[in-house]
Amino acid sequence: MTEEQVTQDQVTQDRAVAPREWTVFSPSCPSRESLARIANKWTAMIVILLHESPLRFSQLHDGVGGISKKVLVDTLRALERDGMVEHAREPDGHARYRLTALGRTLHEPLLALQAWAESYVEQVLEARQRYDTALDERILAGVPPYEP
Repeated sequence: MTEEQVTQDQVTQDRAVAPREWTVFSPSCPSRESLARIANKWTAMIVILLHESPLRFSQLHDGVGGISKKVLVDTLRALERDGMVEHAREPDGHARYRLTALGRTLHEPLLALQAWAESYVEQVLEARQRYDTALDERILAGVPPYEP
């Protein structure tokens, strides 16, 4: 048996076992790291932007308002390392970032999160205002702010 066959057999065997073992609730599970990457606000915005077409670094930087160049570089490198984004030179000679097949699987769930965030922003802002007002009232009344 060749090394390639052994590696492929191991991958197949790992896939058969892995779904029962991976859980984001275990601190040592690598799926927790994947969840942290996916749940990152910058990751979500980058994946949503790259779904439309490959983009140059400057286009991504312009498209993701408020992100520093350092954070964009770090996020793109992490996404590339995780197999979700690739950085490649296009036929026009420019380097662009694009989603891989794995990265494209994130588009729908992240688009749903975007839709939720934009649809419920008013309710969230109202809840924050109610919470902050109640907290201020407790403090002014001399009640410890977080006592049950």
